[in-house]
Amino acid sequence: MSIDLVNTTRTQRALGWLQPHRIGLIAIGIALFGSAVYFMRWDWIPNYYDLALQGIWRTIWIMLVTAVLGFLLAVPLGLAQAVGPWWLAWPANAFCTVIRGTPLLLQLWLLYYGLGSLFPQFPAIRQSWLWPYLRQAWPYAVLALTLSTGGYVGEVMRGAFAGVPHGQLEAARAYGMRRWKIFRRIWFPQAVQRALPTLGGESVLLLKATPLVATITVVDIYAVASRVRQDTYIVYEPLLLLALIYLCITGIIVFIFRRLEARIPTRVG
Repeated sequence: MSIDLVNTTRTQRALGWLQPHRIGLIAIGIALFGSAVYFMRWDWIPNYYDLALQGIWRTIWIMLVTAVLGFLLAVPLGLAQAVGPWWLAWPANAFCTVIRGTPLLLQLWLLYYGLGSLFPQFPAIRQSWLWPYLRQAWPYAVLALTLSTGGYVGEVMRGAFAGVPHGQLEAARAYGMRRWKIFRRIWFPQAVQRALPTLGGESVLLLKATPLVATITVVDIYAVASRVRQDTYIVYEPLLLLALIYLCITGIIVFIFRRLEARIPTRVG
């Protein structure tokens, strides 16, 4: 009986794609794709193929690094706001408020044109091993996106930490578990489980924020599209290809987080 029910469900899902409005949307999509391929110019792609691959890799690299570093920053920020003493909760709350209340472009420019212009004035910095990195733009891009991610995800983790039932934590203390073990085995895993859907959305937003790094001379995939437009005066084709690339990366992010949500379901209670 269960096998018949599963087969019936699969059949209904398959027939769901045959509804008239979905068939019409698919036909329109195919027509638009065919028109774009046939009527638009794509002869510029071989000349910028290598540069585009480098831009895609740099975009993905910046997104992954800032996502990991931002999450590592968000965990103590959320924990401090959720259960920390006032002398930790207030600075964490102020940091998240400032980050979320100011544009990311402004933060990026303040770090690159502000902080970056101060470093050359100190001979000790110019003579240190950090100077070859501080002269480049990508460290400031990584720092700005990391702080932005930490500010937003810090609020998410604050709610996730506060949402874990305190009864479980009290029971763990009653069993004699130490604080670090309680955090590692009970509190942190459940907080991540609760925050997982929102973390997926924040990852997509982080991807869509990466084009801002092109404003400080970091050559990501958006900067490559802008260069193609400036060199060839072709406007729509690079932008359409850029949108397709971002859609593909977004689809991969959504797929990964959907799989994680399926394998690690959110606990309620």
